[in-house]
Amino acid sequence: MPEQPRKDALRAAVSAARNALSDGRWRDEDARRTRHVLAAVAPLPVATAAVYVSRRGEPDTRDIIDGLLALGWQVLVPRLVRAPDWAAFPGWVELVPGWGGIPHPAGPGLGAAGLAEADLILLPCLAVGRDGTRLGTGGGWYDRALPHRRPGALLVALAREDEVLDTVPTLPHDVSVDGWATELGWVIVDR
Repeated sequence: MPEQPRKDALRAAVSAARNALSDGRWRDEDARRTRHVLAAVAPLPVATAAVYVSRRGEPDTRDIIDGLLALGWQVLVPRLVRAPDWAAFPGWVELVPGWGGIPHPAGPGLGAAGLAEADLILLPCLAVGRDGTRLGTGGGWYDRALPHRRPGALLVALAREDEVLDTVPTLPHDVSVDGWATELGWVIVDR
């Protein structure tokens, strides 16, 4: 089977599984995932992280963003416009609905090149492979954004443990990740 149909089928299966989760299960998994992320970054030198602002049905990032800020990190979040754009996180009350109702900063952004400020990039996925492959939602926003990262920036996908597979289908433009964080832990792939 060609890769695109395999990607679409996996997206549908993961989305259905996520939709079947209770709110309580999401809250529990999010709290555990957040603890793992913050424990992993706590010993690192304070730096800049780029983190997506989550929406319902995705691993939640609200407490991760708040935790990073409490640790002294600078946090960049996507500005969801046609071309990739990033902005300093202005605070929760300053976010406005962006594409698909996803909250984002209203003001001017840093442009795509703003991602080069980040030492750590926490990104969404529907599935992640133990080999570093990542299945996004299909819009290609991160595939267009990630080439602007600086060399050495750590790419970590946030997922559910059930979404960690040996590998996921990819296309030539897909960017691999360095690791993932789930409700069971933080894993960096040894390549």
